[in-house]
Amino acid sequence: MKSNFKRWIKAAGIRAIKTVAQTAIATIGTCALISEVDWRVVASASVLAGILSILTSIAGLPEVEDEPEDETDDEMD
Repeated sequence: MKSNFKRWIKAAGIRAIKTVAQTAIATIGTCALISEVDWRVVASASVLAGILSILTSIAGLPEVEDEPEDETDDEMD
């Protein structure tokens, strides 16, 4: 169980980081000039996207569900 939780945390964290980066890039890209970027909007939208990504990951992550369980010595006997 602890192993699954560690894999879930890692997979959910990677997804959240990617989502935050994608949101930041998309938000910055909506401005014609870099000087027109409202950095507070970029930061708040990106943080919100990261939180939503983590919450969505609670429903399940295919990366974690598809990986086989680690076999222990007891199971191999």
